[in-house]
Amino acid sequence: MLFGILGETRAWHEDGAEVPLGGPARRALLAQLLVHPGEVVSADRLSDAIDPAGSLSAHALQSQVSRLRKALGPGAAIEQAGAGYRIVVPQDDVDACRFERLAREGRAALRADDAERAVALLREALGLWRGPALASLAEAETAQPAAVRLEEHRLGALEDRIEGECRIGEPRSVIPELRELVGRHPLRERLAGLLMRALFAEGGQAAALVVFEETRRHLADELGADPSAELRALHRELLSTDPSPAPTAPPAQLTAFVGRADEVAEVAGLLRVARLVTLVGPGGVGKTRLSVEVAGVAADDVCFVELAPLHDGAGLTQALLGAFGLRENGLTMGDSGPTPVDRLIAALSDRQLLLVLDNCEHVIDDVAALAARLLALCPRLRVLATSREPLGITGENLWQVRPLDGEAAVRLFTDRADAVRRGSAADPQVVSRICAALDNLPLAIELVAARVRTLDVGDLAGRLDDVLEVAARGGRAAAERHRTLRSVVAWSWDLLSGPEQQAARRFTVFAGGATAESALRVCGTDGETLELLVDKSLLEFTGGRYRMLETIRAYGAERLDAAGERELVQRAHTRWVLELLRTADPHLRRSEQLEWLPVLRVEHSNFSAALCWAVEAAEVETGLQLLASASNYMWIRGVSASVAPQAIALLEAMDDAPPAGLGEEYVACVLLAAAGVAGRPVWQRHRATAEKALATAWSGARPGRYPVSLFLWMMRNAGEADPQRAFAFVSSQRDCSEPWARAAARYVSGFGPLGQEDTALAAHAFGTAVEGFRSLGDRWGTALALDALAGLAGGRGNRAEAIALTDEALALTEQLGALEDSADLLVNRGDHRFGEDAAAARADYDQAAGIARRAGSSTGVAAALRGLGDIALLDGDLAEAGRLYEEALERIDPHWVKSVGTRVRTLAGLGGVAARLGDTTGARTRYREAAEAAVVIGAATPDALRLLGLPETVIEAVIEAVSAR
Repeated sequence: MLFGILGETRAWHEDGAEVPLGGPARRALLAQLLVHPGEVVSADRLSDAIDPAGSLSAHALQSQVSRLRKALGPGAAIEQAGAGYRIVVPQDDVDACRFERLAREGRAALRADDAERAVALLREALGLWRGPALASLAEAETAQPAAVRLEEHRLGALEDRIEGECRIGEPRSVIPELRELVGRHPLRERLAGLLMRALFAEGGQAAALVVFEETRRHLADELGADPSAELRALHRELLSTDPSPAPTAPPAQLTAFVGRADEVAEVAGLLRVARLVTLVGPGGVGKTRLSVEVAGVAADDVCFVELAPLHDGAGLTQALLGAFGLRENGLTMGDSGPTPVDRLIAALSDRQLLLVLDNCEHVIDDVAALAARLLALCPRLRVLATSREPLGITGENLWQVRPLDGEAAVRLFTDRADAVRRGSAADPQVVSRICAALDNLPLAIELVAARVRTLDVGDLAGRLDDVLEVAARGGRAAAERHRTLRSVVAWSWDLLSGPEQQAARRFTVFAGGATAESALRVCGTDGETLELLVDKSLLEFTGGRYRMLETIRAYGAERLDAAGERELVQRAHTRWVLELLRTADPHLRRSEQLEWLPVLRVEHSNFSAALCWAVEAAEVETGLQLLASASNYMWIRGVSASVAPQAIALLEAMDDAPPAGLGEEYVACVLLAAAGVAGRPVWQRHRATAEKALATAWSGARPGRYPVSLFLWMMRNAGEADPQRAFAFVSSQRDCSEPWARAAARYVSGFGPLGQEDTALAAHAFGTAVEGFRSLGDRWGTALALDALAGLAGGRGNRAEAIALTDEALALTEQLGALEDSADLLVNRGDHRFGEDAAAARADYDQAAGIARRAGSSTGVAAALRGLGDIALLDGDLAEAGRLYEEALERIDPHWVKSVGTRVRTLAGLGGVAARLGDTTGARTRYREAAEAAVVIGAATPDALRLLGLPETVIEAVIEAVSAR
């Protein structure tokens, strides 16, 4: 069914037959609903539409709605929502919505210089109008803003259509219409400007000047204002009769300028106080476009000189003379006269001008010398240069042009993609991922966006592993160096010396950048070469680290392979990563962990790159050593699951037995493999062998090398059917000579008496663990033990103490950036707050869910969802509670000890939902499942369930269900 509100309100069936709507009241009601289809319109607004006098009762409104429903039949649904109604119809079925869409598309086509398409779209849009907007609501005050908005859009679409017709060579045909429109809207300057241009195009310069004068007079008489800068500029253009050649203007741009409006203003401001500004940055970052936009707002005359076509510096001066039009003015060019540089100086010596020198890098020395001389002898001259390296002369102000920010990059991609394929709407997150892979470089984004004409955005995203290939097609009119992303980088690469190219290609093994020390060591270069690469925009130096854009890195990686240096440099990189991890590991269990965690966090990408290389190269021993050395860091950060695929791959590449001397490394690998969603079969296959290897490492007089494996062994085995052996083994390390292992064993040993309901002995064990971890300065272990003490306090009903202990633990994990543990603690704090402050509990659960998702922790998300389910159950929203509980149950890892409490409470929550729904059998089943899940930490007794934080009413229901079995 189609609807019309651009005129009298009407409706039509799909076959074109008109729907009999009835009298004006129903038409007004329908019109008000269709202003924003799908949105709720309050009863007051609807009453005003039907009866502006305000005497319509609620019953009368309901009666009119009922009649309108009957008239429309199944073609449209009118729903009551809250204190109003809404009509549910596709937006494109309403002529006003369709008009606005077509008008937007027409304006975008006009901006993209596709005038023919713009005119077609705009004519179609304007053809939808049958009269004044919302004619059926002419007397309703509440509808007037919408009517005014639509009429304004209509006028804007008329202007766009007329401009498009002028562009395609039809100015004469629009002059009568423009005269009529200018007469009706004498203060609308765009209409006046369009009429002036149309008249001028038909030879009516004098008539165009009369239009300007009449518009100026209307503005002065009615508004006390002058014409806009744009209209005044057009007036000056019409008056201009100066035949002398003007300097070459910046190239006119065919596309919208996206994302750097603030930079334009800042660079323009810098040029007001500095006489030489150089825009520096890598190829494709947008230096030329920025210079064009800056030139566009300059108060001085501008001369734009494109230097890319020059093969060397010999033609530099001639290029500048040509840009100033000096040859065409008849200047003598013979050898007997002044030199070309002298002629430039003579022409510029007393002229106020902005000289833009674009693409200086390949003739940098000649440009620097000429610019220095011109600036010294022409005091009113200012120079804006673009280059991939600085000119390096006195007085130069550098402006680093960086890639776009994420939001601007997405807008640029969307704008350019829409230009080649209308309606190519894509998920902004997918577009953001594409742009990030392209380093948010404007040129790269434009090259890839152009491929949307033949490829879906999803297909492009799937090809990001080869960014040079996905951006391998450019416009035919583009300069050769800008036609592909590869040619953009090659232009800069070919300007490097041999040692610079070697250092640059070797640097590509780094992921996420490198410190100067690591870059010097792995690349086998010197500090001066690295600095030169920064100057030439192949590297950037920020925050004490060298970094390389991914697009440059991809090209450099090809050069590294071509040079046959891949394995040599990759081994050097992996050796450096392994040494760093081994150096850091013991400090992560001491007070220095706050110093070393940020170091490893910054180098995380380099660790991942080294690990992936070890896996791909079947370097099993190196891979095991990397994982073991990083395991403590990975668990503290809560990102252990991210390396599970590599850990699994290493285990599959091994023989049945671990490599000699690497038993502990093998155990760490097995534990990390089990952290992933696909790790369960691997864990079952390797568990027995890993147990023997761990026992061998920790049964002698000398402790093992990786004490964190002891703790994680217990955590992983706690969810198994036979956790007692692991518990006994880890607990046996209570008197170990290694202090961290000793504290961890005491922490684990506390769960034994806990399962036997001896909370006093459990509290002693946990308290001893806190003391042990604190004496070492280990915040992570301390936080875990404090959390256990908080659980005991909560079980005793001492919520204040439980919250205080949890807050103390949370402060420690936040210092460490331990996302997964912070999420876990927030859920626990929410549980402690639940009985007294549900709003605060909800806030904790929401925050925990966000952190857990950021950490990629399915278990953490499950715990947060369970808490939110409890809130929904408390609020009586049984459907939402059931949904949250079921999703939590799907995400839980049943074999991870931290999941035990979540599973018990989730099952109990589902039991509560069933009970509230009157499903006694279903409730009893769920409560029994909760009791069975609680057996892992001890018998399903009130004390054991209380320790898991279950409310007393739920505990009673669980115990009753077990007893009734």
